[in-house]
Amino acid sequence: MVSKYAMSVWNTVASGDAEFIDLSIGLEPDASEPFPPEIEYWDHETGAELLASNLNELGYEDIEGSDFPDGMGLAWEELTLIPHAGTHLDAPWHYGPEVDGEPSRTIDEIPLEWCAGNAVVLDFTWKEPRTEISAEELEAQLEELDHELSEGEIVLIETGADELWGTEEYTLEFPGMGAEGTKYLVEQGVKVIGTDAYGFDKPFAEMGRRYAESGDDAELWPAHFAGREVEYCQIESMANLDELPRRTDVPLVTFPISIERASAGWVRPVAILEGEE
Repeated sequence: MVSKYAMSVWNTVASGDAEFIDLSIGLEPDASEPFPPEIEYWDHETGAELLASNLNELGYEDIEGSDFPDGMGLAWEELTLIPHAGTHLDAPWHYGPEVDGEPSRTIDEIPLEWCAGNAVVLDFTWKEPRTEISAEELEAQLEELDHELSEGEIVLIETGADELWGTEEYTLEFPGMGAEGTKYLVEQGVKVIGTDAYGFDKPFAEMGRRYAESGDDAELWPAHFAGREVEYCQIESMANLDELPRRTDVPLVTFPISIERASAGWVRPVAILEGEE
């Protein structure tokens, strides 16, 4: 049975009036993240030589790159990267081997139903970098929107940190979620939480500083490790949340690439809105 949500989104797309808003950061070499992708580019001339070599290996030894139309073959690329580069969705397996005593799901096991639904955007652009977003602050933002979360909604945390993409500050200057805030959202029926910051928790350096000072291991990736108690996925390194024309009832699709037994998959979240918005 097709849900009312799916019918509404499909009707918007089919009518030709849909506005698509890309909420992702692409894969870029030399990007401002600790583990950027390495991308080797082959142009059309090189592609012809490589394709000719492939045909030579199949026994057609007389074929050369110059035999292709205009001496050009196919352009392509070779990428070396982790699934946590660029905009990506983390699976429960990323946080730990179990969730509340049950085996954690890997990215290829995530129900697609989790990854499509109406999104709610919570504004934390006012929040100081390197601080932790609390459950009380999340609740206050929802009250300000006069919105009560429902099962299957997707929550997006807007920090404005995507504006720092391309700078050294991108991985250093943003607020992060805390354990209690994460659990609060999941307990409302939320399965996917996104952020436009590099990480879901506070910046790496801030967590390290706090742990070094206190010796308290609760300072290390607390929001991630909340996923050992409650089952959810998170989207990191989103972008353009400020371009969304409204804060609630934002139709969103954010399907991850399926990688066997992996902790995450690259994703391109897209909001689908009526053209007149």
